[in-house]
Amino acid sequence: MSTVSSQALAIAAGVKSTQLRKDLTYFGQFGTRGLGYDVEQLARMISDLLGTNRLQPVILVGVGNLGTALLSYRGFEQEGFEIIAAFDADPARHRDRATTLPIHPMERLARVVEEHSVRMAIISVPATAAQEVANQLVEAGISGILNFSPAMITVPDTVTVNSVNLAIELENLSYFIHQ
Repeated sequence: MSTVSSQALAIAAGVKSTQLRKDLTYFGQFGTRGLGYDVEQLARMISDLLGTNRLQPVILVGVGNLGTALLSYRGFEQEGFEIIAAFDADPARHRDRATTLPIHPMERLARVVEEHSVRMAIISVPATAAQEVANQLVEAGISGILNFSPAMITVPDTVTVNSVNLAIELENLSYFIHQ
């Protein structure tokens, strides 16, 4: 049996071991005083909680330069996510980089979401198209959106949006390196 101490986990997470132990108790009692946590059991429990114990299907809308790069990124699968379909307003448009997934027209979006029980989507479209795409995603049943568009989108309270604005991230970085 391979175990890990709360102290080692806390150091890796950048928190105090007392806080880590307290946080983990919200999910049940599975550590052993003096021995720590069974690594396999802890990993399984965290995967179950995050829903990453199997690859979760994700769709991507907007296959321009950024969308194409996201389709090539293998890190999603390592974390339990699989982009199963890509959509674009102009799927036949020439792209400088080949993609492994076929690019579908937007008209197929709702059908793919339903057929594959997709709940998450990535938006990488221009700001002018972001809200309309978000509306289509919500209407199709998507409940989580990772928004790479520079636009702020409005969705119902039942939908979670995480926005990634790369320019703002660079501004933050610039601020901290100039302090």
